Amino acid sequence: MGAAHMQEYYRGKTEERGRNVLEDEEKKSWAESFLEQLNDPLIFILFVAAAISLLLREYGDMAIILAVVLLNATVGVIQEGKAKKSLEVLKQMTSPHALLLEGDEVRQIPAADLIPGDLVVLEAGCQVPADLVLTEAVNLKIEESALTGESVPVNKDTAQNRMAYMSTNVTYGRGVGRVSAIGMDTEIGKIAGMLKAAKVELTPLQKRLADLGKILGTVSVFLCVLLFGMAILQKRDVGEMLITAISLAVAAVPEGLPAIVTMVLALSVSRMVKANAIVKRLPSVETLGCVSVVCSDKTGTLTQNRMTVKKCYVNGRVHAVKELHPAGDRYFLQGFSLCNDASLHGGERRGDPTELALLDMAAAFGIQRETLEDTMPRIDEIAFDSERKRMTTLHETLDGRISFTKGSPDEILERCRYVWSNGKTAAFSAAAREQAKRGLAEMTEAGLRVLAIGMHPKAAQMEESGLTFLGMAGMEDPVRPEAAEAVEQFARAGVRTIMITGDRADTALAIARQLGIAERRDECVTGEEMERMDEQMLAARISRTRVFAHVSPEHKVRIVSACKKNGEIVAMTGDGVNDAPSLKSADVGIAMGMAGTDVARNAADMVLADDNFATIAGAIAQGRSIYENIRKSVLFLLSSNFGEIITMLAAVAMGLVSPLKSSHILWINLITDSLPALALGVDVEEQKDYMNRPPRHRDESLFAGGGWGCTCFYGLLIAGISMLAFLQVPVGMIEGAGMTLTLPHLQAVLKDVQVLARAQTYAFTVLGMAQLFHAVGMRDVETSVFCMNHLENRLMLAAFVVGIGLQLMVTEVPYFVQLFGTCRLTALEWTKLLGLAAMPLLAHELLVLFSCAGEVKDALRLQGED
Repeated sequence: MGAAHMQEYYRGKTEERGRNVLEDEEKKSWAESFLEQLNDPLIFILFVAAAISLLLREYGDMAIILAVVLLNATVGVIQEGKAKKSLEVLKQMTSPHALLLEGDEVRQIPAADLIPGDLVVLEAGCQVPADLVLTEAVNLKIEESALTGESVPVNKDTAQNRMAYMSTNVTYGRGVGRVSAIGMDTEIGKIAGMLKAAKVELTPLQKRLADLGKILGTVSVFLCVLLFGMAILQKRDVGEMLITAISLAVAAVPEGLPAIVTMVLALSVSRMVKANAIVKRLPSVETLGCVSVVCSDKTGTLTQNRMTVKKCYVNGRVHAVKELHPAGDRYFLQGFSLCNDASLHGGERRGDPTELALLDMAAAFGIQRETLEDTMPRIDEIAFDSERKRMTTLHETLDGRISFTKGSPDEILERCRYVWSNGKTAAFSAAAREQAKRGLAEMTEAGLRVLAIGMHPKAAQMEESGLTFLGMAGMEDPVRPEAAEAVEQFARAGVRTIMITGDRADTALAIARQLGIAERRDECVTGEEMERMDEQMLAARISRTRVFAHVSPEHKVRIVSACKKNGEIVAMTGDGVNDAPSLKSADVGIAMGMAGTDVARNAADMVLADDNFATIAGAIAQGRSIYENIRKSVLFLLSSNFGEIITMLAAVAMGLVSPLKSSHILWINLITDSLPALALGVDVEEQKDYMNRPPRHRDESLFAGGGWGCTCFYGLLIAGISMLAFLQVPVGMIEGAGMTLTLPHLQAVLKDVQVLARAQTYAFTVLGMAQLFHAVGMRDVETSVFCMNHLENRLMLAAFVVGIGLQLMVTEVPYFVQLFGTCRLTALEWTKLLGLAAMPLLAHELLVLFSCAGEVKDALRLQGED
């Protein structure tokens, strides 16, 4: 079988052999995603409560519980779907093609259709579509930063450096290669395969909520056992106490919490999408709020991945580029333009980044290579060679021939006998040569990549000796302006920025100084130094390290692991395939959407659609705000539910009938565990500056900073006023009858069905409305409600009004009065009950007042000491 027929045969077997694509993460079905949303301890507790309600034929209770569970799961599935669609759009934007060589014909095909043995043409500007063994290479340079992290293109040939790797970019020259590996068999595919072995850890919020679920589950079981014990001791009806126990179990579990958390995260994700950040996993938004270290790839993330000439050495000293003179320095500008194979023609940038930078420099002074070659055409050349470290071009002019030689400063200086200075030629004296070397040292110490240029003004043929030294150009990959601002913002927020790069230490440290990341050499560790460290040594050193230079993909994973070993919560940014394992191992992996590879985007938790590093600072602030809002919602829900539990337990312990029916508790939870809790979860709180605070610790409890005290205080207060409301009716009856207020008399009066119904209505009404007032104060426990901007949170206003309206409905609308077993109330009764229900808000104001008074007292004391 001929070669052509063999290739056609194998191409027909593509489905059997596998296509030239990297495997995505296994896609979950809708059902799998839905079931995953239900895998939560709080959800399990609610299922148990629903099952018990079904056994007792409390169908309304069961319906409410299941509706909350289904809402929570549906929101989570929808949000995951939105994130996947956004990522698919990004993926389609970067779908590569290949130039297939068949005989003398070249045709373009999708890169996914390549098979081993195909011949592929490479040219400047294209992406390598598979792993190739080069069979031809003419001045071929390939930028492999996506694979190795090195920002400088690599010279390729057909002898020693003959491999071209999938997803790398051709920056210069041309070549032909035979496909040696496709898809997951490529070098990049092997790195992608490493990601499947990475363990996905729970986020801090997921851990805290899981712990809370276990606590609430334990509390529910304990309450049920306690109540049954009381029923036996008090010789009560066991069936009645079972219903009461279920009511308490439901009260102990804030059934709205999973839905609230999911909806808060989903709404926050939607806001972040508008700010060009696509979140793949909802909890990752909150995790950003406790990030203490941002490990960032340098090339293309902190820098623009576009070389720019920053300094020049001409006329015996180092100049800024803008100080060049088109007339006096014309040979310097012409030489770098003509001894150059890059192109800016028609606005299209093609070629080596360093050569493009030289063309940009000349173009800033009106010198265009294409125009210049009309009067100074190239007639011969010696191409750049990695061993020679220089290239030479020969040009025809009206005054004769002239040659330019560009390359390594050491190579060019060695071949120069003269120097062009201030518009004339002079002998290149030892002093002038030494001065040039000092200029070279000054630029290299600043982290610049330096190229030198020399000329032979009367070259009869190609000459690379006896040259006239024209000068040197120092280039750098400029930092992103927004990156420097973000690093400064991170520092104020107590977040360390660690820069990770494949570049040399001096180059990396120079960039780090510009960004404000590091200043001293001892803040930098190289890959070679890392090799000599074990895990313990690296973890000890990393706390004072800000830059890692000349590192490999394996080093990046070790860096993330060392940070996590020290208790840090790590965000890792990157765009290349070499970043993918560390993106996966970090607490939050952040990939670049435009310049990033598919592998990096698949590994990340969040994708920046605009590749703007500063977007991360906004995401961290958003994450901190989200956590505080979720914490407020949790404390509000638990303190409210704690109030319900204490109310029920106190009445049962006194031997009284239950002050609340199970339907009352579910109704209160419906109006307070939904809109008010959600309003707290999406609170704006513009007055809070979260980026001027240190990040919270990984193990910090939801109840840290006085959370338990807040829960217990408001829970006891709500229980107290609810019991007070419940006892108002029987106490009034006893006092009206002139009887002594005793427990037996209370028990006897409450046996009257009408008295009990009105007493329960009082308790039901106060308990529901007290939680609404409590929600308003929980917006900010340190600020008076009179100082809050309530228009910032219109949802809270709506929740309060709707809650009062719903509570009014169950006592005034005949159908609901009969359904809930309540009594209609007079305007005077409503006034009294509203005043009683407002006690949590009054307590909030008193606590704020005492806190402010204490702060003033401390300030005056400190002023007196001064």
